Amino acid sequence: MHPAPSVIFFTVFSGIGFGLLTFLGLGFPNVTGWTAFAFFVIAYLCAVGGLISSTFHLGHPERALKAFTQWRSSWLSREGVCAVVALVTMALYGAGLVFFGQRWGILGLIGAIFSLLTVFTTSMIYTQLKTIPRWNSPLTPAMFLSYALAGGALLAGQVTWAMALLAVAAVVQVLLWAQGDGALAGSGTTLATATGLGAGGSVRAFEPPHTGTNYLLREFAFVVGRKHSMKLRVIAIVLMAVLPIALLAAPFTHVVALLAVVSHVAGALAARWLFFAEAEHVVGLYYGKR
Repeated sequence: MHPAPSVIFFTVFSGIGFGLLTFLGLGFPNVTGWTAFAFFVIAYLCAVGGLISSTFHLGHPERALKAFTQWRSSWLSREGVCAVVALVTMALYGAGLVFFGQRWGILGLIGAIFSLLTVFTTSMIYTQLKTIPRWNSPLTPAMFLSYALAGGALLAGQVTWAMALLAVAAVVQVLLWAQGDGALAGSGTTLATATGLGAGGSVRAFEPPHTGTNYLLREFAFVVGRKHSMKLRVIAIVLMAVLPIALLAAPFTHVVALLAVVSHVAGALAARWLFFAEAEHVVGLYYGKR
């Protein structure tokens, strides 16, 4: 698929923001006053900034509020509901820490749960799509959640947790790549099933369905070269997990911590670009692009 910058920014930064809110809700780090305020500002800038950017790839962003009415059937709607509950709950919890020096544990726990639920519902928007076999896997929500928790632990300054969760995120990402590379072939979807002509014998494309391009070709038939894909995978893993873990293992300084965060975000952006760029929509079979 064609990777839109807005959806890459959205999935990476909202995940990190809600991951940090999860740790804050659980009391990590145990801060109050203006220190707590600083952590909440960072978390809300990432989470809300990511959510706002998600409207940029909507055809009619002015209709975004209507998504909240479809929570019974739409993961997008459930994402919106969970996000609002998480942000409102964590705002109340944060007010207790910042203005009253009190940790209202039950609010923090509820906020942490809904923060993770927000990330999960975001992942299910992609996981549910059987038309994209690479995404249609339990590893997709595992990847989103592991990235959110790893980034959240990193921003929360939880070094031990961050190192462990970064390693977990890297393993999940590699497994998702390995599973995804054979997902389209393993799905049983072919040019014959895409056209419905399989009963008459083997099917091959004689010529494209039309001479010009269209929306489906622009958005769903994007192809990234395998050589470039493998290079980007290595770069993504090194920046997202290997380098941050190495930096966190060194003596702690704020400069080292900042470098670890910057490296992780850069790697996460590269990996998320691949998440969309490598996704093979089965409609590409109809156009002979797979």
